[in-house]
Amino acid sequence: MADTLSINFDELKSYTFEPKQQLELDELLRQCHTYFEKTDDDLIYRAFALSYLSHKNGTRASGEPYYLHPLEVAHIVIKEMSLDDVSVAAALLHDTVEDTSISLDEIRQEFGDVVAHLIDGMTKISGVLKSRESKQAETFMKLLMSMAEDLRVVLIKFSDRLHNMRTLKHLPKAKQIKIATETSELYAPLAHRFGLFRLKSELEDLSFRAIDSQGYRFISRKLREKKDAREKFIEEFMQPIRDQLYKSGFNFEIKGRPKSIYSIYRKMVTQQKPFEDIYDLFAIRIILDEPHAREDCWRVYSYITDTYTPIPERFRDFLSVPKANGYQSLHTTVFSRTGVKVEIQIRTRQMDEIAEKGLAAHWKYKEGSDGNKSIDRFVHWVRDVLDNPRPDAASEFVQDFTLNLFQDEIYIFTPKGQLMTLPKGATPIDFAFEVHSEVGERALAAKVNGKMVPLRQKLQSGDQVEIITGKNSNLNPDWINDVVTHKAKSRIRQFINMKERKGIEEGREIWQKKAGKLNLEISDQDLVKVANKLKYHSMNKLYYDISLGAFDVNNLTKGVKDFLSKGRIEEEKSRLERISDEEMHDQYYDSARTAGSMRGLLVNGDLTDVKYSYSKCCNPIPGDDVIGFLSRNGDVKIHRTNCNNIGYLIKNDSERVVEIGWPKAITAQFIGAVRIIGEDRVGLVNDITNLISQSLKTNMKGINVNSEEGMFEGTLIIYVEDIAHLERVIKRILKVPGVKQAYRFE
Repeated sequence: MADTLSINFDELKSYTFEPKQQLELDELLRQCHTYFEKTDDDLIYRAFALSYLSHKNGTRASGEPYYLHPLEVAHIVIKEMSLDDVSVAAALLHDTVEDTSISLDEIRQEFGDVVAHLIDGMTKISGVLKSRESKQAETFMKLLMSMAEDLRVVLIKFSDRLHNMRTLKHLPKAKQIKIATETSELYAPLAHRFGLFRLKSELEDLSFRAIDSQGYRFISRKLREKKDAREKFIEEFMQPIRDQLYKSGFNFEIKGRPKSIYSIYRKMVTQQKPFEDIYDLFAIRIILDEPHAREDCWRVYSYITDTYTPIPERFRDFLSVPKANGYQSLHTTVFSRTGVKVEIQIRTRQMDEIAEKGLAAHWKYKEGSDGNKSIDRFVHWVRDVLDNPRPDAASEFVQDFTLNLFQDEIYIFTPKGQLMTLPKGATPIDFAFEVHSEVGERALAAKVNGKMVPLRQKLQSGDQVEIITGKNSNLNPDWINDVVTHKAKSRIRQFINMKERKGIEEGREIWQKKAGKLNLEISDQDLVKVANKLKYHSMNKLYYDISLGAFDVNNLTKGVKDFLSKGRIEEEKSRLERISDEEMHDQYYDSARTAGSMRGLLVNGDLTDVKYSYSKCCNPIPGDDVIGFLSRNGDVKIHRTNCNNIGYLIKNDSERVVEIGWPKAITAQFIGAVRIIGEDRVGLVNDITNLISQSLKTNMKGINVNSEEGMFEGTLIIYVEDIAHLERVIKRILKVPGVKQAYRFE
């Protein structure tokens, strides 16, 4: 990085750039004037100059000059977020405070309070004593708090994350998976909550590409292969609708786009179906430019259902009842004349922009009444989240916060007919807390559609709910398993923590009185050892059970007496017989390097002889994208990068995740599974087994086939050398007469 102390802020507005940087600045200003009604050229000039000077000596993992990253973030803020010149300046400078010696006060003095606030909201929490997980969680909380004052903070942060994800491939694999996991579990759901559909889809796809590159490439290839056929089908399907719309004088646009790669993958996994069996691979969108287009959406809907047979249960009216993120559209699914199910979305031009850009589009339309209402709704939601009781640990807050970001929504009515949006799976308890915290705390019973129901009953969309309350608090700790909203969970968790803390103090007092009465003296460290012998992992849990009467304090007294009389003698004897942890570690490590390890594993780029094994949870095969987890005894456990467990390990113990490469020579064989679907016929199983064992010279471990009404489904378990071997087997099986589908069975 450049020595920023040498930067003269007074000379920023007159700094002379090299030709390349001058062209970059000119293009940036041109885009600002294209997308914004007004632009402060001097502000952009000075921000670009400071960004370039402070970062010009730094490089990214790709080898590119570092200043190009904030420049690309600024382009995203302009073209994909359509914010304003102040946001562009903040995007250009968003890494200066964090990565250089420039202070936030210097930014404030040179660029004003607003730019400084936006940058501060995006700056990571620092702290030597904080864990990485804690710092990330507190940084996210800081981001939310800054959002409550200015929603542009999160939009710039999304732009920053998007560019980082687009350039993720240049980082080590372990770091890629860590960032991709955080993106898919936190930033993509938050983008969904803010209606940033296009951004959410790209973040999911980029995360999927990093975590499971093979799965990503497979679906991407399949979509490309079917592109021409898909476009031809859409053209033929829409022709009668297009003719009717032209005849009726509509101004419109028709888009037919494939679903995101990740959404197709999720359908394949949840439905356990191959790519060919996922019918809704694309959606057709009709966008109207009419002045009274809301009413015209219904007219277009009638044309479609007059032409094609609709599927009633697939109809969704988001015009009358928009989603919580402001999304509006009519959705219907119909049968084509060839029996294919087709999803159609009907909306106005402004609705389409809001559907794609969500909060960013609301910001663009903020001068209108609808735009202002939407901005107010988002600000209220963020403040409501922050104003509610939060768990003691920032990581718990983030975990609670993300619980219902991505859930489907249901629509509930109050007794007076007001509409309220709740996550799917919500109960009357969630509803009560959404009305007001006091209503939730004093809830005694509920009426749903006029009938008394249990408070824990799940609500359905369209229910009218009334909460019956008492004068005093009726909070029940068991409710924590019956609620899904952040507001309800955080308040009940706070109540549980308060109750536990009070119980722990009461239990400690009971023990201390008992110990004092019997003149028992024992250190806290030794008391923990006694608790462990009594099957308690912590004194707090023991004290809490004493307060509840679940554990007799006299048993603790007996345990302490036993320990004081003979426990210390046994412990000292045992200590003398043990070797130190360091000696045991060195001894094991030496044996691990020589006993049964296969040579050639690349760990973090270095050739090693470390002992390793293959995880059973995801069954990796040579050629799969893999990553390693270093166990406490020095072994490396190999997981596939798309394994659910590796995501958990990265979040909770990322220091032990290592990047690995497959050995060049592996003599072992691996288990592979192939799912086969097709038309049942005499001799089919025999043909498949002969192909595997004789033609492909592949050993079989087992085969399981079920047939019904002329169709069969089967799973074939075989021994393979690597992923290429498995793919060859699948390709040959697909050529067997009667086989319709064959794919790797997860």
